[in-house]
Amino acid sequence: MKKTITLALCALLAAACASKAPAPATPAESGGEKKTFVVGYSQSNNAEPYRAQLNLQLQHFMKQYPDIELLPIADARQSSATQVSQVQNFITQKVDALIVSPTEPAPLTAAVQQACDAKIPVIILDRTVNTDCYTAFIGGDNVLIGRKAGEEAVKLLPDGGNIVELRGILSNQPQIDRDKGFREAIAANPKIKIIADREAKWLKEQATPIMQQWLAQHPDIDLVYGHNDPMALGAYLAAKAAGKAEQITFIGIDGLAIPDGGIRAVQLGQLSATFIYPTGAKEAAETVNKILHGQQVEKEQVLGTTQVTKDNAADLYKQFDLSGQN
Repeated sequence: MKKTITLALCALLAAACASKAPAPATPAESGGEKKTFVVGYSQSNNAEPYRAQLNLQLQHFMKQYPDIELLPIADARQSSATQVSQVQNFITQKVDALIVSPTEPAPLTAAVQQACDAKIPVIILDRTVNTDCYTAFIGGDNVLIGRKAGEEAVKLLPDGGNIVELRGILSNQPQIDRDKGFREAIAANPKIKIIADREAKWLKEQATPIMQQWLAQHPDIDLVYGHNDPMALGAYLAAKAAGKAEQITFIGIDGLAIPDGGIRAVQLGQLSATFIYPTGAKEAAETVNKILHGQQVEKEQVLGTTQVTKDNAADLYKQFDLSGQN
């Protein structure tokens, strides 16, 4: 009888212990404790409004994943050498994932390969590198955006006209693609000519003096094509100061929903049109989260664009404005 009672008690104790046993560890747990993943991000140049907005958006969307810590964003300041050093530093820190917006493709290729060799997942954001070892690329179709800008120029200049083109950094792939798509589109009207083009490094303050020179050299400018909104607006400021802004049409790219961005510039009549170039911040945060939790992601994520006009500018501003969100 005592033996039966003893066996019954042992069975009950075993059942109780089994019911309190910890659940199997998930990929986000280590040794029974929840793991915090650390992510590094090297940004090509915080001084560009597009990139400053990308940073803010990435920080915003990363907060939706409490087990992921985004380290302070490293600013390469348009220096490939600085950016290579930043990437190598993140590798030394053994971050769990790395995001890179390359300043230039070739100089960053070896550093990205080093991260891949160290088994660190790499997300390439916006600009490419000359290796496919990365886990995911997220960015817009710059040839398509350039082509749409060119198609708009053809509509604005049905009888032909003279265009000046403000280009980004010449070695940047987005600059190459935005020029390519634009020139393909304006070829539809042989009376449209690009009479001058210059590198303005994506910056408003470089575009303004270039436009001042062009206004002195070319009295017959009909349209300015800026590879981003700050350069187009820099040209607008120069034309306005010279009393010629109303004689010239301005087209940009980026379409940021910020007070001095392209969407507002279209609303104010400073730009005839711009084209939204998605930052990819939301997609980057989602992709990092999936990768760190062992989920499959698309290797190539090409984002679409929307033309901003006076008719849709207000709605697009509301759609993309994150200023009221934490």
